[in-house]
Amino acid sequence: MSKRIGICSTTFARYDMASAAIKQIKKQVTGVKFVESYVPGVKDLPVAAKKLIEEENCDIVMAFGMPGGEKIDKLCAHEASTGLIQAQLMTNTHILEVFVHEDEGKDDKDLKELMFNRATQHADNLVKMLFKPDQMRREIGTGIREGRENKGPL
Repeated sequence: MSKRIGICSTTFARYDMASAAIKQIKKQVTGVKFVESYVPGVKDLPVAAKKLIEEENCDIVMAFGMPGGEKIDKLCAHEASTGLIQAQLMTNTHILEVFVHEDEGKDDKDLKELMFNRATQHADNLVKMLFKPDQMRREIGTGIREGRENKGPL
């Protein structure tokens, strides 16, 4: 039976990270089914992800969001993140949170590049988690991060 991958994203984001991630996954594996859900903002992601797991039988979910740069946006992102963690615990299913804060980029070009990199690198993580767990194990302790340059091992 093929794996079902849930994709939920927000209309508030300024770049379509979900499409970038789907393309990245399709480059590496075949026979997967993508089930997509779209919501207005990051605080809507936890229930969307939970519904993908419980109602659509997804094996794993990617949740994409772009919180703004204001203090209130940071608070909303934290609440959304807490909700995603709670949904994972309630369903015993991984939800990969892929957030890029609007103020993380130096300018629009840098922000777009960061969003693409974070989405595709988290997609690579999803492939490793579902299909290549030995590769994920080999990368433990190597300082890999998503979106920017890796930190490297100590």
